[in-house]
Amino acid sequence: MKNFHARALTGVAAIALLSACSEPADTRTTQTEATGEISTETSNMNLIARAQSITPPSAAQRPVTIEQLGRTRTDEYAWLRDDNWQEVMRDPSVLNPEIRAHLEAENAYYEEVMAPTAELQETIFQEIRGRILEDDSSVPDRDGDFEYYSRFRQGGQYPIYARRPIDPATGEAGEEQILLDGDAAAEGIDYLDFGNVDHSPDHRWLAYGVDIRGSEYYEIRIRDLETGEDVATLTDESTGNFTWANDSETLFWVWRDANGRSKQVWRQGRGEAEGVMIFDEADDGFFVNVGRTEGDSYIAIATSGHTTSEVHLIDANSPASDAMLVSARETDVEYSLTETGDGFFILTNLDGAVDFQIMRAPLDAPQRENWQTVVEHRPGTLITGLMGFRDWMVRVERENALPRIVIRNLSSGEEHNIDFAEEAYSLGVDAGYEFATDEMRFSYESPSTPEETYDYNMATRERVLRKRQEIPSGHDPEDYVVRRIMAPAHDGEMIPVTVLYHRDTPIDGSAPLMLYGYGSYGITIPAAFRVTPLSLVDRGMVYAIAHIRGGQARGYEWYLDGKLGLKMNTFRDFVSAGEALAAEGFTSRGNIVAYGGSAGGLLVGAAINMQPDLFVGAIAAVPFVDVINTMSDPTLPLTPPEWPEWGNPIEDEEAYDTIAEYSPYDNVAAIDYPHVLATAGLTDPRVTYWEPAKWAARLRATRSDDGLTLMRTNMGAGHGGASGRFDSLRETAENWAFALMTVGLADTEADPSE
Repeated sequence: MKNFHARALTGVAAIALLSACSEPADTRTTQTEATGEISTETSNMNLIARAQSITPPSAAQRPVTIEQLGRTRTDEYAWLRDDNWQEVMRDPSVLNPEIRAHLEAENAYYEEVMAPTAELQETIFQEIRGRILEDDSSVPDRDGDFEYYSRFRQGGQYPIYARRPIDPATGEAGEEQILLDGDAAAEGIDYLDFGNVDHSPDHRWLAYGVDIRGSEYYEIRIRDLETGEDVATLTDESTGNFTWANDSETLFWVWRDANGRSKQVWRQGRGEAEGVMIFDEADDGFFVNVGRTEGDSYIAIATSGHTTSEVHLIDANSPASDAMLVSARETDVEYSLTETGDGFFILTNLDGAVDFQIMRAPLDAPQRENWQTVVEHRPGTLITGLMGFRDWMVRVERENALPRIVIRNLSSGEEHNIDFAEEAYSLGVDAGYEFATDEMRFSYESPSTPEETYDYNMATRERVLRKRQEIPSGHDPEDYVVRRIMAPAHDGEMIPVTVLYHRDTPIDGSAPLMLYGYGSYGITIPAAFRVTPLSLVDRGMVYAIAHIRGGQARGYEWYLDGKLGLKMNTFRDFVSAGEALAAEGFTSRGNIVAYGGSAGGLLVGAAINMQPDLFVGAIAAVPFVDVINTMSDPTLPLTPPEWPEWGNPIEDEEAYDTIAEYSPYDNVAAIDYPHVLATAGLTDPRVTYWEPAKWAARLRATRSDDGLTLMRTNMGAGHGGASGRFDSLRETAENWAFALMTVGLADTEADPSE
């Protein structure tokens, strides 16, 4: 859910920048049996052979020669990038008609190829939907005399934000008050996404961000909770990020410029027609966010690049006061602040603390000269985030790809862990609204265990189960096996790989396997419970996640070893993971479907260039595949901010040559490739639509075999695809049907024993 309150885990894990795209989202829940059948006509024919008989579209080649740093490259499909792309983000109808015609031809070809799997897609969609409690709701969070939560109605696509009053004498909850109805807000429009949704400290007003195009430009609207009416729209150029001051009259919100970058913080009164710009980030390589500290003492303006951060604080009780700089930015030094009753705790990599250390400073004097070490740096144990209370400090650590929660008593300094037993699992923590409390909330899940939400008393160490994810169609974790293997890399490192399969699936090399990976920006893919892979696993596929370099599964060095000049390690790790899974009998070479999105799509594209015979299929969702051209265009939203991740090929010859070695678009060759599906969103500001469009066109024209190259563009959405919770599942069902088709399981029931 989108939290009402902008208070959550802070630190390294919270710095994921705009381009960060983790495992493709699904609506959480699990297993059921297949309920539908594809037609007799379809099941009796070879779907791949039929698809190969259909003539695909052919994009015109109009070569453009680019000279850069004494190097020359040719881009024959550069014309697919609309010169008017910034306006297309806001209004898709202005797209160049010739480009639109090509994208629509690709969509028509995709639909014709995939038509025989229509019933399979519907079956998978219904399976996944059947694992979802449609009228699900979050565990309420108490804030003063109310408890706040979100829920869905039966059949609803979008969340409802609500609250109930709490009787101060009895503690009982009263009648529900609906604050914001997503389904009602979505009537008559094709796309809807909420940014922050947050009530004012006095509970009178609700502010919320809303994007209706998928371009990630959000309006910020104010609603009077006494009347239920919207009374103001502050801007339509926000990132969707804002916070209230303690006076319940003043908001601080973040402005997005014409190139899609978060650049400024504005202060604006609820009833004011215009705001005041109070912070302007001059460096195009930095992004800006705003929020309140845990004890509501300060408004925090956090600006950061990939490896550098800076925080300014404003007295939340005096919103017009000047901002206080905590520590001036220093290249490759990161820090974040967490408020407790004992002052600020600072999570930082200062002084070479690669896996981060924790320092402390007074609440009224948080500047760098006052920082004192509390938890020293321990190589190999990455501190991923902090959470603060009046009497407690909570940290989350990761070691060997497994997280743990550590609780610190601020009075005594005593610490204890919350322990878990499974071989692979995922944890989440949430501070809620209350600061002066002994209660914290955490969630636990694994690839086979649905999410469990607990309230944990940090003083008594008692845990109370508040919610167990309900699977309407039924789910037995004992039907599934979760394994963690360590795959040897090309240089002797060991790569953690999480494996999920049905207990009846033979592990003798005969099973097809989907291998998912990401491997960029330090983002670590958790070993979490997800409903969507079960439709593959129930049909006899193995599902694996490769925790490769470029993420932080094995510490911050794991990230550093997969970026800039060491980026090839990411792609080699993914290939090594696939080879290890085949060697250990989970699958066999040529029977693996590679899957990844955004930077994970780059991973897929690079891997199939490097080792195409390892894979039978590849799904690259909104893939970042045109790396040299994108990183050489400083007008694009993410280019300057991402030079610290990939390198700057405009000025740096070494960076150019490194990117040229792996950029999928630039390394397409006349070789045999696996079957490929690429997806795009027309209004996507993170990975622009033309990257996958150009890649698909070049791949189809160059590959030496007759394998499939499919391209599907959502003409009314951005990076995340369709916005409704069920509409997005249809896109997943299409991807899964493609994967099953490539491995020969498109006409089988969801029973791995068959």
